[in-house]
Amino acid sequence: EAQRIRLATQIGSGLVGVVYILDEPSIGLHQRDNERLLKTLKQLRDLGNTLIVVEHDEDTMYAADYIVDIGPGAGTHGGEVVCQGTIDDILSCEESDTGAYLSGRKKIEVPPIRRQPNGKWLQIKGAEENNLKNIDVDIPLGIFTCVTGVSGSGKSSFVNEILYKRLARDLNRAKIKPGQHKDIKGVEHLDKVIDIDQSPIGRTPRSNPATYTGVFDHIRDVFAATAEAKIRGYQKGRFSFNVKGGRCEACRGDGIIKIEMHFLPDVYVPCEVCHGKRYNRETLEVKYKGKSISDVLDMTVEEALTFFEPIPRIHKRLETLNDVGLSYIRLGQPSTTLSGGEAQRVKLATELSKRSTGKTIYILDEPTTGLHFADVHKLIDILQRLVEGGNSIVVIEHNLDVIKTADYIIDLGPEGGHRGGEVIAKGTPEEVAQVPNSYTGIFLKKVLEK
Repeated sequence: EAQRIRLATQIGSGLVGVVYILDEPSIGLHQRDNERLLKTLKQLRDLGNTLIVVEHDEDTMYAADYIVDIGPGAGTHGGEVVCQGTIDDILSCEESDTGAYLSGRKKIEVPPIRRQPNGKWLQIKGAEENNLKNIDVDIPLGIFTCVTGVSGSGKSSFVNEILYKRLARDLNRAKIKPGQHKDIKGVEHLDKVIDIDQSPIGRTPRSNPATYTGVFDHIRDVFAATAEAKIRGYQKGRFSFNVKGGRCEACRGDGIIKIEMHFLPDVYVPCEVCHGKRYNRETLEVKYKGKSISDVLDMTVEEALTFFEPIPRIHKRLETLNDVGLSYIRLGQPSTTLSGGEAQRVKLATELSKRSTGKTIYILDEPTTGLHFADVHKLIDILQRLVEGGNSIVVIEHNLDVIKTADYIIDLGPEGGHRGGEVIAKGTPEEVAQVPNSYTGIFLKKVLEK
C-alpha cells in the first residue's frame, strides 16, 4: 500500500526523464490490483520516463518492453545474462528457466486429486478484527488450505491476528492477545502452531544456516571424533566460534572486525590475525578428509552434501536444505546476508528435518514473495510434503500457482477495506472458480482451463 501511495505521488508530479527503479512492486497484490499497478507503470513510461523493474510476476513480464534474464541458476551457478530482448525472445530462449515456465515447456501441474479433510475442523466463531464482519469460518485439518482475496480484504487480520495468535496462546503458551473473535473450537486436534514468515533467522553475523538448522552440532562432533582431535584432547566446544578456546581471539570468532565510524555507518574489515577464518591456528590444524572446520563452513550446501554423504544425520539435514532449493548458500554464510525468501526456506528445511507428529498447523503469509517460478515449484512440493505427514497448512497467497494446488480455498472479499471482510467462496479450487462474484475465482478459472 505504501509503495502504491509513493507511485501515485510520482504520477501526479508529472516529471519527465526520470529513471524509476522498482523492486518487486507486485508483492502482496491480488491479480486485479496488479492490473491497476501495471496501468500506472505504463502511464509513467508514457510521460517520458524510464522504468527498471525487478520482478518474478508473469503479467509484468508480458507488459514489459524489454526483459533482461539473469541466471541460469542461483548463487555460484548464476550471475550471467542468459538472454535479453522482448518477451518473444525470452519465450524462445532454450537456456532460460524463466522462458521455460512462461512458454509452458515447464509448468506447475494441478494435482490430479484433491485431498479430503481428515474429518476434523477448526471452527472460528464471530471474527470481528479490523474489517471482518462477524464471520464464522471453518478450516479443515490435515490438508493444504489457502486463504485468498483482493488486497485489504481481511486475510491477514483473520489468519495472523486471530487464528495464529489464539493458537499460539493456547498451544504454545505465548503471551499475546489475539484479535477480536468469540471462540475457536477444535483446538484439541492440534499440538503446536508454527508461523513460518520471512523475518531474518538471526540478527547477528554469528548466526548462519548451519547453526540454525542444528547441523553444525553434528559437524563439530565429527571433528571432535577425528584422531588428531583426540590426541590433542579437543572436545566438541573447541570447534565452536562462540566460545573461548578454539576461536580466534582477535575477532572473537566473528572473522570480521567492526570499525565504528562517527556519523557514518559501521565498516567491517576481515580480521588480520585469522584472515576471516574465525578459528586459531591450532584448531585449523585438525582436518577431516583433508578439510578444516573453516573450510567446511565455506562450502555450499551442494558441496557439503557429497562431502558428508557417509554420515546420515548430517546428510539428512543438508538434503532438506537442498530440497528447498538452497543448494547454493554457504553453510557459514551470516544470516544477515540472506534474503527474506531464503530465510523462510531455511526455516522450512528445519521443519522438514524434524520428525512429524501429524498434529502441527503451519501458517505462512505469502511465502512466494521474491520467488521465481522454479522456486515456487520447489516451495509447493515442500508444502505438499509437510501435509503428507498429516499436518495442516494455512497459507495466505495471491500466487495462482499456489492457489491452484491447494486442497481447499477460503476467499475473503468482495473488495478491500470496509467493503471487504466477508467470506465470498469456499471449497476446492474447482468450486471457487465457479463463483461469479469472486475475483479470485475469475482469475483461477483461466488458470485451471489452461
